[in-house]
Amino acid sequence: MAITIYTTPSCGYCNVAKNYFRENRVPFTEYDVSRDQRRADEMVKKSGQMGVPVIDINGRIIVGFNKSEIERSLHR
Repeated sequence: MAITIYTTPSCGYCNVAKNYFRENRVPFTEYDVSRDQRRADEMVKKSGQMGVPVIDINGRIIVGFNKSEIERSLHR
């Protein structure tokens, strides 16, 4: 399972999402879009959104921290 989270350092919901994955021992890759323009462009292309977090779970895009959508995507 491939999980990518696009974040910024000041984003509270980004921290909630990362903590959720850590607490549930779900590995993820994080990209700080405030420091990486290429990843920021990638995030917008995938989601059509400028806001973070954007979570990509095996190609399923979730904008914001939506626990029920995340759990559905993880098949929990």
